Amino acid sequence: MTIPTRTIERAGLEVGAIGLGCMGMSWAYGAGDRDDERSVAVIRRALELGVTLLDTADMYGPFTNEALVGRALEGRREEAVLATKCGLVVTDAATYEIQRNGRPDHVKAAADASLRRLQTDWIDLYQLHRVDSDVPLEETWGAMSELVGEGKVRALGLSEVTVEELELAEAVHPVSSVQSELSLWTRGALDDVLPWCEERGVAFLPFAPLGRGFLTGKLDGASFDEDDFRARNPRFTADAMERNVAIADEVRSVATRLDATPAQVALAWLLQCGPGVIPIPGTKRLSYLEENAAAAELELDREALEALDALPEPIGERY
Repeated sequence: MTIPTRTIERAGLEVGAIGLGCMGMSWAYGAGDRDDERSVAVIRRALELGVTLLDTADMYGPFTNEALVGRALEGRREEAVLATKCGLVVTDAATYEIQRNGRPDHVKAAADASLRRLQTDWIDLYQLHRVDSDVPLEETWGAMSELVGEGKVRALGLSEVTVEELELAEAVHPVSSVQSELSLWTRGALDDVLPWCEERGVAFLPFAPLGRGFLTGKLDGASFDEDDFRARNPRFTADAMERNVAIADEVRSVATRLDATPAQVALAWLLQCGPGVIPIPGTKRLSYLEENAAAAELELDREALEALDALPEPIGERY
């Protein structure tokens, strides 16, 4: 199986319609289930399936996820479209304490360090992880654009930004992609950011497209290790999960009728949000990788779309 492709239009990059978020292989979802060798196998299998957009960041680990991805791509760099990010600095990994740093000197040094860890001469898509309110976005974005001119980076993207911030960046250098949370239980980007992208041919890369695992229906009654990000997330308290279960149940009901899995339904819903939408679900397991990739072929009928559009709002903030 090789999945259908989509295009990061402004960058001239063709990628699989489903990407792979690599963060959880090294960061955020509990150390007890991490296995670098297994993760390397997942990344290499992804390339075989046509899941060619690989997303990482320097802060994941911190730093270890980029090194992992670089090792997995040894001898296969040309097969991947490699996306990484800068602009966030981990100050305490145990508590997930993070600071923003959009200073031009930091951005440029971070790019060079990423290139070394990734064992590559170029980054296909270099993304600003978060805008630093203490640094004019034009200065940060200008420094990133210089990396394009130097041949270290092919195209630029931003993560979790407003339309106003996109306009500021666009005036300095073309925006090729926006990465923000979008899923069946997080739909804010549909109001303004996604339409802005669609009007300009900018790719939209939804992260957490499976609701950090909740939309798969496999977390009923789950508890999380202390080092798992979800242990601190408002939507994953026992009370919130109990009240949000109606969302997962309805997704499961749609999936059963379509002979699919809840994860596939959630990803297929995102794909129908627009031709430039390329979800990047994360996984550390081959079986889930293959399940997610198959979502690129799933067609949702009108009944399914109506049921999914009628889902209730989730209980709990995103962070």
